[in-house]
Amino acid sequence: MSLGQQNTPAFVTKKALSRRGLLRGASAVVALPLLDAMTPAFAATRKAIPRLVFMYVPNGVNMAMWTPQGTGKGFEFSPTLAALEPFRERVNVLSGLALHAADRMNDGAGDHSRAMAGFLSGCHAKRGGELQLGITADQVAARSLGKDNLLPSLELAIDNRYVAALCDEGYTCAYSNTLSWSSATTPLPMENNPRLVFDRLFGDSGDPQQRAIRLRRERSILDYFTGEMQQLQSDVGNADKHRLEQYFESIREVERRLQKTEAQNGSSPMFAAEISRPLAAPEQFQDHIRLMFDLQVLAFQADITRVSTLMVAREISERSYPEIGVPDGHHSISHHDNNSEKLAKLAKIDAYHVEQLAYFMNKLQQTKDGEASLLDNSMILYGGGISNGNLHNHDHLPALVAGGGAGQLTGGRHIAYKRDTPLANVLLSILDKAGVPCGELGEGTGVLAEL
Repeated sequence: MSLGQQNTPAFVTKKALSRRGLLRGASAVVALPLLDAMTPAFAATRKAIPRLVFMYVPNGVNMAMWTPQGTGKGFEFSPTLAALEPFRERVNVLSGLALHAADRMNDGAGDHSRAMAGFLSGCHAKRGGELQLGITADQVAARSLGKDNLLPSLELAIDNRYVAALCDEGYTCAYSNTLSWSSATTPLPMENNPRLVFDRLFGDSGDPQQRAIRLRRERSILDYFTGEMQQLQSDVGNADKHRLEQYFESIREVERRLQKTEAQNGSSPMFAAEISRPLAAPEQFQDHIRLMFDLQVLAFQADITRVSTLMVAREISERSYPEIGVPDGHHSISHHDNNSEKLAKLAKIDAYHVEQLAYFMNKLQQTKDGEASLLDNSMILYGGGISNGNLHNHDHLPALVAGGGAGQLTGGRHIAYKRDTPLANVLLSILDKAGVPCGELGEGTGVLAEL
């Protein structure tokens, strides 16, 4: 189909727009956000849709700078978490959690691999060449929440998926390369390329030559649907028209950033080996992760998916952060031996990661979802499977849960649980609040009433 060609609208019914409304072309599909016109008779009472996000940070954190002062409602955000202050009523900081499934259990070294593997499964990773773990919470959710979505779930990462991570002795790299397992023996690949994520969301899987022509001309995928977009906007009310304008502009803005990155990377010799693939991964960490966040917002806004995971970095990641004054490798810094200089640098990295979470939460808050915002209807678990990177311990873990949970989550608290409360209980609680049935998960013992 040529640019600008119109199809019969795929979103019109006799009385209302379909909730699964689509702009459909020969090689592209653009799902529509939730509009009042989709459920006119029930606009004020329609049930909120929960979205779940699971985010992992590796190598442990500087817990002294992470842990808030005080508990309950009267807590003070720590220096590391300070960027979340504007979202206080949508944040619960959790202390006292443990992931003992990642303990050695006579298996020796391998704490990094076991930490990542156990974070969403609550299971102990099997040592040796044979894969054995357990289904992860995100995939439990995807089977229920995502069964009718275009994509049941999104698995995203920032690290280069084509470069094998250093893996702990005796453990396959599969445990370090993903957070998501659809079964005890099936790890799911995580995508770090924003262009490929965009193509999955909007179905731009047509002829690579046609796509290359469109990109060179700096065309938008929306140019395929000019007529349908105009017709749709003329058929809805002012509030819906405003939502559509914001949504379409968000798509165009993401495309502009993708095109700019591809133009820069396309002339770089370092990408020569991947010349047949899209080159849309920005060089700077912040640019990269924020692009991935914006893609997740679009996916939630259009109800393409309701479940996502994001691996901020792999365990043993040696990514440096010169942009914030930390040219040292992350993993090396995490082995601080209580050196004050290294601890200060680690705290800088920790706070920088949390700043990116704050960016994501702000985007969700600014995006309408029915009568609420996407932040109101989301639950975000943010944390890691190691506390003190110098000791490789799996208790007193850094963790927080953010969002409103579609009315199911009360925020604004530092909840200090009894020592060694299983992290898996937080996962069970999130699933329970999202209406997802889950009888058991790894070492979990039940839902947490306090959350």
